[in-house]
Amino acid sequence: MSRLPRICPIGIAQHIIQRGNNRQICFGSEQYFFAYVSWLKEFSVKCRVDIHAWVLMTHHVDLLCTPHEAGGVRVNLTLF
Repeated sequence: MSRLPRICPIGIAQHIIQRGNNRQICFGSEQYFFAYVSWLKEFSVKCRVDIHAWVLMTHHVDLLCTPHEAGGVRVNLTLF
């Protein structure tokens, strides 16, 4: 069963969890962590989403973010 679309109100902080496929490892080395943080910074500016906090684990990512346009998180996180 697929998930329901995310409700994405403007100006409301959201907790986002991004997992590897079948909970597999996302980051195989320290280099991947640095690349992800670089993309996170780039796309948060481009997509107008404030990133307040992040936790990068080997098998998942937790983000606390606030979108500044309608559908900002739901639509724009697909750019990663």
